[in-house]
Amino acid sequence: MPSTWSPDQDTHITAKYTQKTLDQKVRNKSALQKELGWPVESKRAMVCLPMGMSEALGGKALQTMLPGLFTQSMELLILGKGSKEYGTVFTQLQKDHGHRVAILPVSEVSVHKILAASDIALFLADVTDSAEVQTCLTYGVVPVAPETKSLENYDPVQERGTGFLYTAGNSPEESAWSAFAALARALETFKFPFDWRTIQRQCMETGK
Repeated sequence: MPSTWSPDQDTHITAKYTQKTLDQKVRNKSALQKELGWPVESKRAMVCLPMGMSEALGGKALQTMLPGLFTQSMELLILGKGSKEYGTVFTQLQKDHGHRVAILPVSEVSVHKILAASDIALFLADVTDSAEVQTCLTYGVVPVAPETKSLENYDPVQERGTGFLYTAGNSPEESAWSAFAALARALETFKFPFDWRTIQRQCMETGK
């Protein structure tokens, strides 16, 4: 991976950081919140869709999840790529929930900002051999994703894991609620900074 895609070398972000200086990562969240005109709230989880969205990426499942998503204390960053249909959906979401939903333009700088600022990355389709997942791990962005051998489901007893995994269902609706449960588990764990830092460090070690 080029050094420009490593948070300790990244020239596109507000604050560089490593596994040992993860407390600096939150400065990137604060900077992006300011840029978007949002309140600076370090304790509110920032969730991203780093691949954008299309039907193949789980768009139907996402639409099923939306009512539940907005019951959670979280912000949503969306990379503005994917199908036109979901571009329309997201544009309306941004209008309705502009205080916590933002679409960022497709550019290298935007991707760097998203990764540096986000706490969680939501994936709704198979992520086996996904370069985006590996980059998220490198930046300490914890994946919520379908079960895959490339990620270890977080075990709070053993304090081990590199993601919050779920079993994809036989329909988009089934997958949606499995994904929502995994996201809710991630958001609950995020409330405990020590546990969250442990997961992030394990992610960053795996993403090297």
